[in-house]
Amino acid sequence: MAKDTKDMILATALDMFSQNGYAGTNIRELTASLGMVKSSLYKHFESKEAIWNTLLDEMIAYYHARFGSPERLPPIPESLDELREMTMRMVSVTVHDEKIVKVRKLLTIEQFRDERARDLATKHFLTGLEEMFTRIFAGMMDKGLLRRDDPAMLAFAYTAPISALIHLCDREPEKTDGAMAKIEAFVRFFIKDNTASSVESES
Repeated sequence: MAKDTKDMILATALDMFSQNGYAGTNIRELTASLGMVKSSLYKHFESKEAIWNTLLDEMIAYYHARFGSPERLPPIPESLDELREMTMRMVSVTVHDEKIVKVRKLLTIEQFRDERARDLATKHFLTGLEEMFTRIFAGMMDKGLLRRDDPAMLAFAYTAPISALIHLCDREPEKTDGAMAKIEAFVRFFIKDNTASSVESES
């Protein structure tokens, strides 16, 4: 029962933080939304900051469980189709999972106020994806699926446009279908331009 209450507090806090920011949300409003009194909330969390840090911890675990991380890579694709399918699966979850969308909005708001949020935003919007796909592409090069090149630069060229289009979905949800179609078209273009066989046929 205590865990259910704790989870409910965190879910409501995520809703409010992602809409109003950390500074724009106070404990009184949070407890009112939960139908609780402050003393009941403080049985689970000693402060708003404790809620914030627990929320970030849970977000990291939630994200890694669904996408992997540079430290825990998903399996290296065995084919170019697997790369496309893996990428689109990751993008679909990123765009449609409500919790992930809220966390991304939260980090976008709070990255200018909170050092930990800044570091997580950098990791999840940029460096973490680059590191993960650097290792994936290096593995695919070793398997002869992608042309031999600098895997870090290839990962940057791959992830940056996809990240930009994901943020477009956050800003303008009505453009999500078009953005998803554009991402898939880009993935197909990227694969066609970087396969080992395409380079061999040109030489």
